[in-house]
Amino acid sequence: MTTIQIDLPEATAKAARDAGLLAPAAVVQIFSEATRREAGRRLLDVAKLVQEAGIPEMTMDEINDEVQAVRAERRARQKGDAGRS
Repeated sequence: MTTIQIDLPEATAKAARDAGLLAPAAVVQIFSEATRREAGRRLLDVAKLVQEAGIPEMTMDEINDEVQAVRAERRARQKGDAGRS
């Protein structure tokens, strides 16, 4: 668990407190939603760059092949790491 401290203008703090937004569960939800939104923005930014670069879309079979290759590489790496312990 991480503890954070923020400085807010008094009016903002009061409004947030009155709305229940300073409760730990509310803060977790706010950060979680913001993190998801930011991830979505980044994904759209990358998609735009891919389109601008003229990179052709991947088929579902190509995507599945890439996923399987990454997973196999990860398993091999984990197996190698386990042998070193």
